[in-house]
Amino acid sequence: MVDPKQMSGIPRPVDDLPTGSISVRLIRGSLSNNIVAHPVELHVGGKVQTVKTDENGRAQFDKVPAGATVKATADVDGEQLESHEFPAPAQGGIRLMLVATDKNAAPATEPGAAAVPGQVVITNQSRIVMEPREEVVNVFYLFDIENTARVPVNPPTPFAFDLPNEAIGSGIMDGSSPQAKIAGHRVSVQSPFPPGHTFVQVGMSLPSSGGSIDFDLRLPANLESLAVVAQKVGEARLGSPQLTNQREMPADGQTFIAATGGPVAAGQPISLSLSGLPHHSSAPRVIALTLAIGIVLAGVFAAGKPAVRPEHAAERKRLAGRREKLLNELARLEVDRRNGRMPAADDRRYATKREELVAALEQVYGALDGDGADAEPAGRAAAAAPFEASTGSASSRAGSRDDALRAS
Repeated sequence: MVDPKQMSGIPRPVDDLPTGSISVRLIRGSLSNNIVAHPVELHVGGKVQTVKTDENGRAQFDKVPAGATVKATADVDGEQLESHEFPAPAQGGIRLMLVATDKNAAPATEPGAAAVPGQVVITNQSRIVMEPREEVVNVFYLFDIENTARVPVNPPTPFAFDLPNEAIGSGIMDGSSPQAKIAGHRVSVQSPFPPGHTFVQVGMSLPSSGGSIDFDLRLPANLESLAVVAQKVGEARLGSPQLTNQREMPADGQTFIAATGGPVAAGQPISLSLSGLPHHSSAPRVIALTLAIGIVLAGVFAAGKPAVRPEHAAERKRLAGRREKLLNELARLEVDRRNGRMPAADDRRYATKREELVAALEQVYGALDGDGADAEPAGRAAAAAPFEASTGSASSRAGSRDDALRAS
């Protein structure tokens, strides 16, 4: 049968307990073997509370201060049992088990038994974890696959599932069963499944350049309950139609979104999204690419035009110098915007300045492209005049806005 030792000491957030309550179940070997009337200790900071287990083997501690670091312990026949340390919840409660060794239990497996047809289940100790990073979100599938039979089983269909098409850097993590393999975007676990637990842990990265990710997952076996943990960065929000309960929990100086849902049948899609993530605007890259293409096209066009007469060289040099100055100003504006040196309150100022610079560049390129070999310098000066007026007006308007900001 299942070995509950694998779940011993792991806290599980629940909503069926009063806020600030922690329930510790004490068993020996199996779920049917409760240890009753036995003291269980809860360490809350530097204080210790003791409660004896009831007829169901449970000791419940109420009104634990939210955020306090706690750990449950018990001594059973000289065997010291301890839970993981965890923060007391601000909403809902925590359930966990402490499992003592049953020294009289029969072997959990039948040595040398042949595999038989059977089912496996993905237990409620499984997790999906999301960790936002620079322009990507690292996603981890941590699955505990259980075979409750005493002999190996072969499921009726192969145990395999697909990662999202956009996943990069995917792989099987340390601690996984050697039966787990990955090829491209497909993860598979080779049969037969031995009695007890088979752990499959998969990691991947999903691009989040737009500040969000969303993906689906279809599992080949029943999932007892859905559990998702996402690190909260910025205004991150976790979404899924299968998640019915969410709350934020502090841990290791960070904040995490802990969400749970009900069971999910094999083959049913699990839809998940993480939005509101910090990200860099793609505008600088788009502008740089557009300007680069414009410069190349201008060069190609100019290469096919007649040579410029010597008397026109000075005018073209002046226009080229103005073009380089405007390009540098535009690049500096985008760098300031991206590095946070321009406050969010200056969005209108940024947009106006950018529009003026781009308009001025268009006029410069127009003047350069329209400067044919037979054009008179006066004509070129007239073509450049709107540009001079535009930049002068832009400087005046920008100076006026700066004066208004300083005055305010």
